[in-house]
Amino acid sequence: MMEMMLISVSTGVYSIDLIQPDSLVVQSGQSLSITCQVSGYSLTDDSYATGWIRQREGKTMDWIFHQWGGGSGNFYQNNALKNKFSYSRDMSAGTVMIKGQNLQPEDTAVYYCVRHPTVTKTTNTPAQILSNMHLNHKHKF
Repeated sequence: MMEMMLISVSTGVYSIDLIQPDSLVVQSGQSLSITCQVSGYSLTDDSYATGWIRQREGKTMDWIFHQWGGGSGNFYQNNALKNKFSYSRDMSAGTVMIKGQNLQPEDTAVYYCVRHPTVTKTTNTPAQILSNMHLNHKHKF
């Protein structure tokens, strides 16, 4: 029996635009790439981190990873998910991308592209990152 899952995507703060289809069904074991087009700020601005989180039904929100702007571009990721998801960004195009590999039914979730608006980057734990991220409208993916 072939298992399938529905992946949803949502934009983070009001200044991030996410351009992709409204919904997508992925079969177990397949991969998926989601691109987030950033507007209203620059990925080169070291005052902000841009990344991805997910909300699985009935579960707490999972922080996946984020990367700060600017020259250093410090990258932080959830070690429990590092073999499942990878992150890339194109600073000139203003896009960030998440790629999931070998997706399983437990990966069914709403995926959020988010911006973290703070300058205290070295002291933030994943829980603090989540509490400071602003989520608004959803786009199903």
